[in-house]
Amino acid sequence: MQKYICILFLSVLCISYTQAQSSKVIQYTFSVVKGDTIFNAYLPETVVFPPLRFKDEKERLEYTKLVRDVKITLPYAKQVAQNIIETYEFMETLPDKKAKQKHLEQTQKFIMDSYKPKMKKLTKNQGKILVKLIDRQTNSSAYDIIKSLTGGIKATVYNTFAGIFGNNLKTQYDPNGKDKMIERIVVEIEQGTL
Repeated sequence: MQKYICILFLSVLCISYTQAQSSKVIQYTFSVVKGDTIFNAYLPETVVFPPLRFKDEKERLEYTKLVRDVKITLPYAKQVAQNIIETYEFMETLPDKKAKQKHLEQTQKFIMDSYKPKMKKLTKNQGKILVKLIDRQTNSSAYDIIKSLTGGIKATVYNTFAGIFGNNLKTQYDPNGKDKMIERIVVEIEQGTL
């Protein structure tokens, strides 16, 4: 009887822990060996970074602002990536070029209506980070995505307009170089440790 109570308790504990960690998948099993219950948990891979050390208060404030900006822009980059995947998959099911073009125009209108008001609220630095994170999520620069949706001429116009504000839509994400700190922040956000 005590064995069954223990199993029930462990099951409830695992279920409540799994629900609390909803963004992480934890697999668990029970096995009984010679009348003894063994609990096995398979935890998701976790990246552990060394603690940050700042030279001064200014450097700490810059990091805090970068964390804030990544937290603001990462959901947009993920939404853009999801929209691109859904659009591409749906276009593969369309019968001809005319239907694909019509769907592409509808998608472009939807994206402009949905994201334009939100993008206007971003700061210059957040815009630069968003361009990098879109490249990270899609493996394509924002310029290439716009070019595939609207054509080369409009993509060039948008890139020129972005250049006026100090941004470049052709910017690529470099997780091991100059964007190393952004990558660290993104990984920590995705792991739920930041």
